[in-house]
Amino acid sequence: MPPLRIARAMAASVALAALGTLAACGEMATLPVEAGMGPAPTLPAPNTTLIPTVNTARAVGWADGAHPMAAAGLAVNAYASGLDHPRWLYVLPNGDVLVAETNAPPKPEGAGGGLKAWAAGIVMKRAGAKTPSANRITLLRDADHDGVAETRSVLLQDLNSPFGMALIGNQLYVANADAVLRFPYEAGQTQITTPGVRVTDLPAGINHHWTKNLIANADGSKLYVSVGSNSNVAENGMDIEEGRAAIWEIDVASGNKRLYATGLRNPVGMAWAPDGKTLWTAVNERDELGSDLVPDYMTSVKDGGFYGWPYSYFGQHVDTRVTPPRPDLVARAIVPDYALGPHTASLGLAWSGKTRLPAPFTGGMFVGQHGSWNRDPRSGYKVIFVPFSDGAPSGPARDVLTGFLNEQGQAQGRPVGVAIDSRGDLLTADDVGNVIWRVGPQP
Repeated sequence: MPPLRIARAMAASVALAALGTLAACGEMATLPVEAGMGPAPTLPAPNTTLIPTVNTARAVGWADGAHPMAAAGLAVNAYASGLDHPRWLYVLPNGDVLVAETNAPPKPEGAGGGLKAWAAGIVMKRAGAKTPSANRITLLRDADHDGVAETRSVLLQDLNSPFGMALIGNQLYVANADAVLRFPYEAGQTQITTPGVRVTDLPAGINHHWTKNLIANADGSKLYVSVGSNSNVAENGMDIEEGRAAIWEIDVASGNKRLYATGLRNPVGMAWAPDGKTLWTAVNERDELGSDLVPDYMTSVKDGGFYGWPYSYFGQHVDTRVTPPRPDLVARAIVPDYALGPHTASLGLAWSGKTRLPAPFTGGMFVGQHGSWNRDPRSGYKVIFVPFSDGAPSGPARDVLTGFLNEQGQAQGRPVGVAIDSRGDLLTADDVGNVIWRVGPQP
């Protein structure tokens, strides 16, 4: 082995050993995850430590024949497997399922350096999040409706870390890490070779949070794009956060955009409530305040609303790490509607719609929880369901898919995007298992 490769291998071994030491000397949760869930979560005092808790589940993938565990009354099977880091899903009107096979873009030269960034890279690699991006949208088709996609084709390729997708009429919109593109699309099409038209640029660069999601309004006149922050809590200054930690509204006809809501650290999942007018989002909150803080959340999104980041969390709870403080912004920070547990990395969000899943999995939101790295014990690593009543969450969350961690605490899979397919079944993208899981009623 060449000397450079030997040195790198030794450095990786030292880093992994260091991770074990860090996890051992970090703090631990004093509350169950459930205490940090619901409309009024328990928010204890911050527990900052010199060395943050690092407790990442090592990615190992699924053994042959293994799969997640579905809740009582439900059954799960692999809708498609052998994918390359599938992150996000979009169901077309004809029932075809689009999958963004993607990962983070390369960082600009000189960006994201330092010991902390190096350690974060080791953590991400251990979690299965450092693979090169396939940069494509794959189309899956289940023509015989047996719950398994028998046709697979590359719809779009050579993209730039694509994520969100939305169809308006005969135009397919795709959110790359740096821009929204538009492609012509015909129903049943399995490959698009026409170059995309750049609709608008998106904040890019360092991309601490790189995923850009898309959702269209009911009449197709507007697109909403989620853009995560470039840091944990603005530790590198607010100048690199321009236009980030926000949801943008794009006018489809002109391509003009405006900030729709701000102070959302990393909004990823977006879904419409049954009225078709109230936008909801799932947000990843900040790290390094202890295993019990801060809960991720989902919330209705108010036009012009400010949700606290980086100056406060869950309303007016001030984060004293952020300087200079902004009491004027903290005073108007909106309290989120529903906490989803600390460090659960709640990414996927889908309204149940016309699901054929039985009660109690009707009339609510499905949430894909990618799983924690900054909590001991770990949280997330499952798909949950939050029931709604009169347009708002109305009860405790229920597990839908579990078993993504094995008995050794290793990640067999990590759920991300969730969607309801044309049959009313739940689809979940698993970017460690490289599978799309389908959940339907128990036969």
